[in-house]
Amino acid sequence: MLYKSLCAALALASFPLYVVGTPSLEQRDLSLFHDPVCRQIGKAISPASDVYYPGHRLYVKGISHWASSSSQLSKCVVEPGTAADIGIILGILGKTRTPFAVKGGGHASNPGFSSTTGVHISMYRFSGVKYDEASQTAEIGAGLVWDDVYAALEPYNVNVVGGRVTGVGVGGFILGGGYSWKSNQYGLTIDTVTAFELVKPNSKVVTVTQASDPALFKGLKGGFNNFGIVTKFTLKTFPQTQVWGGLITITAPFIPQVAAATAAFSANVKDPKASIITTYNFLLGQPGISQLLFYDAPTPPPGIFDDFLAIPHLTKNVKTRSFSSLVLASPANITYHQRGVFNTASVLDYTPNMLDVVLNETIFWGTRLSLFGTGTFISYDVEPFLPSIYSHNLEPTAFPPVRSLGLLPFNIYYAWLSPFHDEFFHDAARKSAQQVMNAAMAEGQSSLLGAPLYPNYAIYDTPLSDIYGANLPALQALKAEVDPTNIMGLAGGWKL
Repeated sequence: MLYKSLCAALALASFPLYVVGTPSLEQRDLSLFHDPVCRQIGKAISPASDVYYPGHRLYVKGISHWASSSSQLSKCVVEPGTAADIGIILGILGKTRTPFAVKGGGHASNPGFSSTTGVHISMYRFSGVKYDEASQTAEIGAGLVWDDVYAALEPYNVNVVGGRVTGVGVGGFILGGGYSWKSNQYGLTIDTVTAFELVKPNSKVVTVTQASDPALFKGLKGGFNNFGIVTKFTLKTFPQTQVWGGLITITAPFIPQVAAATAAFSANVKDPKASIITTYNFLLGQPGISQLLFYDAPTPPPGIFDDFLAIPHLTKNVKTRSFSSLVLASPANITYHQRGVFNTASVLDYTPNMLDVVLNETIFWGTRLSLFGTGTFISYDVEPFLPSIYSHNLEPTAFPPVRSLGLLPFNIYYAWLSPFHDEFFHDAARKSAQQVMNAAMAEGQSSLLGAPLYPNYAIYDTPLSDIYGANLPALQALKAEVDPTNIMGLAGGWKL
């Protein structure tokens, strides 16, 4: 229906089905017209892997993202099935200097971060989950989404520190840090990683641990795909009972009560099993609230969530349930395959004044982006955590560069329809994030000057110094050592 989407559909429809493997005579003839680098990869990889071209349904699946604005038409999609094949692929891409992408779950909102017009590497086949009771760890494939991880671990009554809402991919989430429902108890997801299986730019497959390579281990914890392609993560596991929580939706007249409850929760609740996300939305011409509640036990103690539960609601789905059910209760896929962008600011406190600022931003930009653009969903996620989340790990990590500040993440998310309005929405996300940061500093949160920004939420043109701070020179030196010919620089994402 949109011009670019229509062009993309027509482009896909104009290609016959083709997959490397056992092509017919007609397909072999047509393969002469396919990209030579893709053909070279197809001949070099093992039968465990495949190459798909435009017109094949798995090509479409391979390039598809949660936000349609993050997808591009690549020359081919490569689905590697082994780490050794990824090494072969990287060798060919490096020698030919071919741009490429690495996509896990496809939840990145920044255009070009996990997509390309070159060779698209889709990690779907790295989808194993292996629980080891003796070490209390789980090996998790980089092509999974967290929904699948939680479901696989549920029979063992254990869990990992992972994503909070449905549809989020494992790979990018971990390599960027990872805030979780369990972060108050155990830290960020990167704080629970014990090993990475990594295909280095020189094609070698290695297992990186604190003991084997402390500098690279640190770099991978927040350093994204700068040091190669991670195929598997080993995470600590923790006992998992049923949990309590879910989603409440609340209409505009009761937003002041939500703000008061959120500010009180942020200031007073110290129970590490309790967590919330208060999302200010602008939908159908007015603001509203999507309130997620979580307690890591079948029943919360009295008093923690009473203020939220007393507010009149439009819908309510809060109960004792499995962890998987809790994650699926979020409305994260309501704008699936629309265009989208994230941006972020760092704050230290969610005070009543700060929440007033968030509401004002929701109304101001919600009204304008809906009226003058094709905005369908405007949201601001308020995410209180205990300052102690950064104290669970004593080993250094790429992100955050400073653990003593007790920063709280804050997410801006806009969804819209027309590609002609992309820059309009991107610019609004930049301006709104700056307004929130200015308000926090005006309130006296002065230590925020130069505070690092969470890279999984930051918009694509955020300076690296705003993410990695004092860690940046050491990370750049490590990148030059691990990848001297800058093969990973051919891929999108945060580039050191």
